[in-house]
Amino acid sequence: MPSATVVHAAVFAVGALVGGGVATAVSARSRRDVLPPSTAASVPAQAAQIPPVISIKPGQSPKMETAPGALVNVDTAVLKYGHPGPVSDLLVRRAYITGYDRRLRHPAWTAEHLTLASLGKSSIGTRSNDAAGDRGNSQFTEDTSIPAMFRAKLQDYFRSGYDRGHMVPAADAKISQAAMDETFLLTNIAPQVGAGFNRHYWAYLEDWCRRLTGAFADVYVFTIPLYLPKLEADGKWRVSHEVIGSPPNISVPTHFAKVVLTSKPSSPSTPDIPEISTGAFVLPNAEIPDEAKLESFVVPVEAVERAAGLTLFSDAVKANSKHICKSTKCEVIVRRFDDAVKNRKAISGPK
Repeated sequence: MPSATVVHAAVFAVGALVGGGVATAVSARSRRDVLPPSTAASVPAQAAQIPPVISIKPGQSPKMETAPGALVNVDTAVLKYGHPGPVSDLLVRRAYITGYDRRLRHPAWTAEHLTLASLGKSSIGTRSNDAAGDRGNSQFTEDTSIPAMFRAKLQDYFRSGYDRGHMVPAADAKISQAAMDETFLLTNIAPQVGAGFNRHYWAYLEDWCRRLTGAFADVYVFTIPLYLPKLEADGKWRVSHEVIGSPPNISVPTHFAKVVLTSKPSSPSTPDIPEISTGAFVLPNAEIPDEAKLESFVVPVEAVERAAGLTLFSDAVKANSKHICKSTKCEVIVRRFDDAVKNRKAISGPK
């Protein structure tokens, strides 16, 4: 597929990601001045009912919130035999943190903090060569901290046609072998198209994130699998995705997002006042030509948050930050490691 076609299709899909998406957000801004005045003031107060929600806090009885600040006791016998969840497995690793999705059996998100020191490129926090991580000494491993019935398994990826794609790349965790090994846990993995994506354009984007540490003191990276709707021939939007494994266990995301926040001193005279930049990129889980422009995948941070059901940054941070592409060049470096790919071990059946 030509580069322009791939990029256009990707942006079109992303356009639906927030209930109308980026296109709606842009058009809404252009319509803002012609919207009719709000009639909320003329509605009787009693007509504005707030749906009750159940609040369950550790160590407290469940309560039903009927209005802001108003709580009503709920019979705890409702949950007498257990709380169904959903359970969010927050997994804290040496080089990253992830929230694992038991239903989809891959990370809901991963977060990492990159610096020159964490990447071993600074005299601060350097490591010996003996301690440095080597991916040749790591192997993909099932995460036994997850209950077996919700666990991603090696067998699920065997002959699936997809790569075991790192959400936090191994190259971000060279600080130690133990840190690198943790990036090979299947709770850090999601199915990704191999040639043209995981082994190429996605890897270029990961490299770009690491290179940000050369210009910024701190780089925070969120990686988020997404399931975006597609407009079909009957005019309706639908989310359709593959599920791999036998039996089918692991969902295959339609897209992946990289969201970055960078920080550096605003000036030499004000080193304690940071200059913040943010940016979000959404890529289709598909082959992407090397010549595709990274800026063609830019979307608002809010679009990713709404599609994923996550809050990545506060409104204050988003309102007072520059866009990353105005603070540095949003351009990937194409590095084809085709010989390495050919020599890479094929996915073998679990022992």
